Amino acid sequence: MKNAMLIINYNDYETTIKLLNNVKNYKTLDLIVVVDNNSTDDSYSYLNKIKSEKTIIIQSDSNKGYSGAINIGCDYILEKYKKCNIAISNSDIKIKDEKDLKDLFSYVNENSVIVGPTIIQNDTKSRGWKLPTIKDDILLNLPNHRSYEKKHLLYSEDHYKDTVSIVDTVSGSFFIINSDFYKEMNKFDENVFLYYEENILGKKIKELNKSAVVVNNINVIHDHSVTIDKNYNKIKKYNILKKSQYYYEKKYNKANIILLGLLKLTAFITKIGLKIKYFFE
Repeated sequence: MKNAMLIINYNDYETTIKLLNNVKNYKTLDLIVVVDNNSTDDSYSYLNKIKSEKTIIIQSDSNKGYSGAINIGCDYILEKYKKCNIAISNSDIKIKDEKDLKDLFSYVNENSVIVGPTIIQNDTKSRGWKLPTIKDDILLNLPNHRSYEKKHLLYSEDHYKDTVSIVDTVSGSFFIINSDFYKEMNKFDENVFLYYEENILGKKIKELNKSAVVVNNINVIHDHSVTIDKNYNKIKKYNILKKSQYYYEKKYNKANIILLGLLKLTAFITKIGLKIKYFFE
């Protein structure tokens, strides 16, 4: 089985190059593809200087969002390898050593179609989580959202006591996907520009009766949101997040018009509070 790695870059070539230098000599990788998501800086020019037979740089003709960029890269890889495993990564990821990546690939099979590591970010662990209902997302729009998320959507520590744990979905910053499942689920949904890709992926996993797993003893470091923070201010990020949230609940949870209205209302009220807070910061 061939193994490939797909890295998404947007206006952050320095971080992407660090990751490329981290993994370019890994023998477990047959191919590395970087999709530059139509950066507005000199990313494509700088990345193109380090392309090689093994490292391919692709420039999107427009910024298609995270899911769109993933589809571009996966489609390219599958033209080369009809069947393979693909590690999909943000640019702000650090892998400690090749053995970790090799071991992660070994857990992918026809049932465990998505495999993620334990993501270490800001001295905390980000692993899998439960898919939110419309009620969950409404309550997540309120100020106490972090405590609610911890109580209702995150798994307990006991859930991760074994080497591998089945979860509803994994962190989108770094995971491995089976190419057959990518084709079976009809690619990533490009109607979300950013955020909620993981929840949509989790829905597709359940619909197709497959599994997502986290390998608990393999850690990958994520410099969380470094790329996003460089390109979007806080309110713009919030707007993108809530647009994706609304789409997810309407399309994948089939929420009714009353609950969708309540979802929009709670998101709007919280946005006003955030604007006031950021004004005084």
